[in-house]
Formats: sequence, C-alpha cells, structure tokens
Amino acid sequence: MAHGQNGPICLYGKMANRHGLIAGATGTGKTVTLQVLAETFSEAGVPCFMADMKGDLSGISQAGQISSFIEKRCQEFGIAIDSQPSNPNSQPHPQLSTPNFQFSTLNFQLSTHFHGSPVCFYDVFGEQGHPMRTTISNMGPVLLSRLMELNEVQTGVMTILFKVADERGLLLLDLKDLRAMLTYIADHAKELTRTYGSVSSASVGAIQRALLALENQGADKFFGEPAFDIMDLLQVSADGKGMMNVLAADKLMQNPKLYSTFLLWLLSDLYTRLPEVGDQELPRLVFFFDEAHTLFNDTSKSLIDKIEQVVRLIRSKGVGVYFVTQNPTDIPDSVLAQLGNRVQHALRAYTPKELEKLRAAAKTFRANPSLDTEEAIKELATGEALVSFLDEKGTPSIVERARIVFPLSQIGAITEAQREQIIKSSRIYGRYDTMIDRESAFEVLLAESEAAAEASAPASSKGEEKASSKEGSGKAGKAKKGIFSKIISAVITSVTAALGTYIANTVTGSKSRSKESIGKKVTKSAVSTATRTATRELTRSILGNLVK
Repeated sequence: MAHGQNGPICLYGKMANRHGLIAGATGTGKTVTLQVLAETFSEAGVPCFMADMKGDLSGISQAGQISSFIEKRCQEFGIAIDSQPSNPNSQPHPQLSTPNFQFSTLNFQLSTHFHGSPVCFYDVFGEQGHPMRTTISNMGPVLLSRLMELNEVQTGVMTILFKVADERGLLLLDLKDLRAMLTYIADHAKELTRTYGSVSSASVGAIQRALLALENQGADKFFGEPAFDIMDLLQVSADGKGMMNVLAADKLMQNPKLYSTFLLWLLSDLYTRLPEVGDQELPRLVFFFDEAHTLFNDTSKSLIDKIEQVVRLIRSKGVGVYFVTQNPTDIPDSVLAQLGNRVQHALRAYTPKELEKLRAAAKTFRANPSLDTEEAIKELATGEALVSFLDEKGTPSIVERARIVFPLSQIGAITEAQREQIIKSSRIYGRYDTMIDRESAFEVLLAESEAAAEASAPASSKGEEKASSKEGSGKAGKAKKGIFSKIISAVITSVTAALGTYIANTVTGSKSRSKESIGKKVTKSAVSTATRTATRELTRSILGNLVK
C-alpha cells in the first residue's frame, strides 16, 4: 500500500474486515489511495463497492500509463521500468518490475504491469450505469423517515402506515403505493388512532409534502421493481479478480440525504442477507463509503446507534467498511473506534477550530516516538500520508509517514464510449433496465375505492331522485296553490268592484253607458282579471326559476 522509512507497509488481508478510514483535505490524494486499495483487493479476488463522485474512479477499468509522477515514484521506491510487454500478443507497453510485495499472510504478489480491473457500473438514475432500485418495504420506516427528514411524531405515523400495510398484506413497492397508503390512513384516522395511537391530519399532510419533494428530486426512479439483488455485488471475474462495483454518484450527491440513506440501506441489506463467516484470510466484500460525513449530519442518536451496530457486527459477515472523509472528527467516536486501518492525508488548519480538529485527528493514531504526528499532518505533500494498519494480531501499528503506491490502473475518468461498452458487456446487462409495475397497494386500494363508490352510487341516486321528486312536487304544489289563490282573490276583488258600481248607480239613479246586463259585466270583469293575474304570476315564477 505504501512505502515508509522502514520499507513497504502492507495491509493484512485477515484484518481487512476490521474496517478503515481514509481522511484528508481536498486535493491531498484520498481518491488515488482508495483506487490503490481497491485494485489491490481486486487482484486478491475481493470485490469492492465504491461511490464515484466526479467520475475519476471509472479509470480503474483501464490500464494505467507512465507519467512524470509515476516515474518519480519508481525512482523513490527503487522500481525498474521494463518496456517489454507482458503478453506477446498485446501491444507493447511499459512493464514494472517490483519487489516481492506481500498482501496479507498469503504469498500474493502485486502485478508487475499496468492493467485495469473488472468493473460494473451502477447509477441510481440509470443514466451512467445499471439502475439500482429498492422497494419502499425494503427501505423500511426508519430509513425512509430519515430520507424524508421527518420528525419523531411523523416517523411514528410512518411506522403505523407500514404496520397497517403488513397486516392487510399490501405491497409497498414505489412512491405511488406510499401515497395511496397515506390517503388510506388519513381516511381511517379515527379507527387507527384507537388501535395504534394518534394519526393526525397535520402529520399525514407533512409526510405528503415531503413525499412530493422527494419525487421532484428523482426518487421515483430509485423505488420500484425489479429491486437490486445485493448478491450481484459479490461477483468475481473469469480470471478470479474481484469485481469493482462503481456507483456514479455525481448526480446523486446533489441530494446528500438520498445518497447517504441509499448507502446505509445497502449496508443494512448486506448485514441482513449475508451469512456469518467469522474471520477469514480475505474479506468477501469491501465497501468504500465516500463523503462519509453526509451519513452522520443531522442524524438522530438512535440511528447513529444502529449504524454503529451494523459496522461492529458486519465484519463477522466478511464485509470490510472503509469510510472516506476530510477529517476523522466527521465520524462519531462510537463508529470511529471500530475503524482499525487508517490512512491520514494532509489537513489544513487556518482557524482555531480547524487546529483543534487537526490535533484531535493526530491523537487517533498510536504514537510514534520519532514522529511529531500533529506537525506531520500539516506538512504532508500530495500522495503522502500517515499510515497505521492492524498487525496480524489485530493491534494497531505505530503510525508511520509514508508515500502511497501509485495505481496500476488509469488515473482519471474514462470516455462515454468506454463506459457504454463496459455496461453492455456486463453479466447483468438488461436485468434491471426495465421497470416492472405489478399489483401493489396502489392498485388494491384504488379497486376498493371504486367498488365502494359503485356500491353506494345506486342507493344514493335513488334517494336523491326521490328527494328531488318530493321537493319538486312540494314546490310545484306550493307554486300552483299560490297562483290559484292570487287569481281567486283578484276575481273576487273585480266582482265586488263591479257589483258596487251597479248598486251605486241604482241608488243615485245614474244610467250606465253600456247596454250589457249586470251579469255579463261581472262575468267579463272576472275573466279578464283572472287572465291578467294568471299571466303575471306565471311569468314571475318562470323568471324566478331561471335566476335561481
């Protein structure tokens, strides 16, 4: 892994599952150290998983080339360059003749020529690699609540939602299933509150808003089927090299919560599914957790305790976890105590707070009497580091200042054409590309809702029709009665007026100009009055209904 004053510094394979830490400021060589460590594991037949933040790690798939930096390192390490090709049928390329490096207690020798490692590219969004999905059920209420940044009360409602779905046998596969279940528990809040505790509309509303925000960030592509099989990370190539599983994380890191929760889910799933194997000569899988501080930012104490438990126990499943971050203080002490193999690159301290962190980082190493660890961290050049690995007995070695070995694979990103070729030649090409939408909670609850609506529609329709008919009859009866009474009243008034006029003329002796008899006059007046009144009232009634 590195060269110190006392010679090569090696990582014992039997201690590789005791986890590790790669720390240092930006630009000090953390990514190259990760690449060297990963390709060394690959040579030993150990698959690795790593997140690629800038595309640089994709170069691990291609053979490296001589550069001024590597030439300088060769001189420092005493490595001679041989221009003879390693394979007569291949194109000529520089070959390295190295000392007898040993990896672990096995007689494993580093390759003496530039070469790439077998790589499988992944991408949560399916753009730069094979899609990696999981289901809502597999994620679980705790991690899902962390992803959605829910408070304690809202997390409780989410737990109730999962409980109800389990009891009813409803599959929670994607975001629309989760949305359907939120609507269901909101509609049945009263009865659920009696059984499980408070299910307030405010909490449900907050979760729905968080779900909408999550969907807008592209999480709908992460949840669904076919779900990623964690065992695909354990592939080994035909020539016995461990597969380098590289996750394109440049877009994923735009949402640090989604990134960290996704990797935590991977770790949890590995811990759940892998069998106990104890300590072996080499780990089954090495998991590199880059930008590790995102895992612990704004994380509850209960979840940090769970992370500590997973890290502590997963080594018995043959998995080594290596956190990559800027400063060791980014990681809680309870987790940091589990990391036995450490590589510390340079740290910069310009403020009292940064100086305090630097001193804390220096104190995490086993002291070397001949080395001022604190000063050394400040002075380290790019590619240099303070290194302390566990020895064959599991004891941390004394910290040494060393130069990291250069990688045998390409440093830097590959082209889009190279990436596409690697993706299409993968064993799992096409396995996860097409999403499947089978019957789940959304479809079941939608069918129940439609069935209930159809069942209630006929009875409701009849009731409304009957009520409408009755109401209409009542209104029509009232309208008819009102108009008829007004006509009678008008007729009586008209007849009374006509008779009054006749009596007055008789008493005074006045003669009427009309030759019609009193009977005809009364009848004519009554009919005329009745017609006018009926026409007026009907017109008012019609206009009134139109306005209404």
